[in-house]
Amino acid sequence: MQIGKKFTVPFLMMIGTLLLWSCSSGKKNEIDRTLTVKIDSVRPYTNQLSVSYPGKIRASSDVNLGFRVSGTLLRVNVDVGSVVRKGDVLAEIDPRDYRTQLNATEAEYNRIKGEAERIMALYEKRSVSKNDYEKAKFGLEQITAKLEAHRNALADTKLRAPYDGFIQKKLFDRDETISAGMPVVSMINKGVPEVEINIPSADYYDRDSFDSYVCSIDLFPGTVFPLKLTGVTHKANLNQLYTMRFTFVDGNQDRMPTPGMTATVRINKKTEASALTMVPLSAVFNDGQGKSTVWIYNADQKTISAREVRLLGIRRSGNTIISDGLKVGEQIVIAGVHSLKEGSKVVPLPPKTKTNVGGLL
Repeated sequence: MQIGKKFTVPFLMMIGTLLLWSCSSGKKNEIDRTLTVKIDSVRPYTNQLSVSYPGKIRASSDVNLGFRVSGTLLRVNVDVGSVVRKGDVLAEIDPRDYRTQLNATEAEYNRIKGEAERIMALYEKRSVSKNDYEKAKFGLEQITAKLEAHRNALADTKLRAPYDGFIQKKLFDRDETISAGMPVVSMINKGVPEVEINIPSADYYDRDSFDSYVCSIDLFPGTVFPLKLTGVTHKANLNQLYTMRFTFVDGNQDRMPTPGMTATVRINKKTEASALTMVPLSAVFNDGQGKSTVWIYNADQKTISAREVRLLGIRRSGNTIISDGLKVGEQIVIAGVHSLKEGSKVVPLPPKTKTNVGGLL
């Protein structure tokens, strides 16, 4: 029994030492294990962020035209679709009564003017009082204004086109009696059309970052029309949207959209290119606390460390835009990021060469 106890203690100590050495060796092998990972450099992002909205092509001017005076339509000189030029007579009211009125006013004007000139001449010779002079002067001014008004009324019996364009609607025809201001024809401007879109409140308050605008139309594939902002409404409509209006920068193109067409307007936003970087989306992972993170590769120590980044947007190319956390030129892991740990030893995967197709050599 004594001999058994003598050899039992050293034997147990030897077994414990072997087990301890085995465990420590396993941990050391786990730490010293080097992983091969795919590394890429952080690139600058120089493109502009953009948002797109559906829009509608509208005429730069679309108005209903009416006479300033009342009367019976003598004639309507246009039809729907007629092309008119600025100053063309679109319709006429019977001018008979207005011409008679003007003739009477002209006769009265000639009489008052003669009397006023005579009194003014006597006043210069001090033959009449200042009161008589002022009455004559006032009477002449009054009849002059009346004569001008009746001349304008006669001229207003002709409805003229305010600009070059097309007749969209004809609302009345000859021999119909109309009142002043009542629309007779509807006309659209022949000039460069406009584009109208509606944007949400978030983009409305971010409008100071808008840099440039372009428009595309399905009917003209591959053609992009530069736009110029002409105005933004400062009151939201019933859908809580704000209206933006644009005009085409180059209105002399061979093919221009016409009012009524649908369009897509892209708004490019201003960005600080030096502050933005771009990395593959596969390089970003969640650290378990809701933070977007990437693995930074240390070429000297051949280790990796986690760093939080701020995402700004994702491109269709599979890259993501980083607004904070990375610098251009830094190296990051872009594949297998979920299987790595802080401080892991890694070796960059050699790049593929044209002579080693498939990486077999």
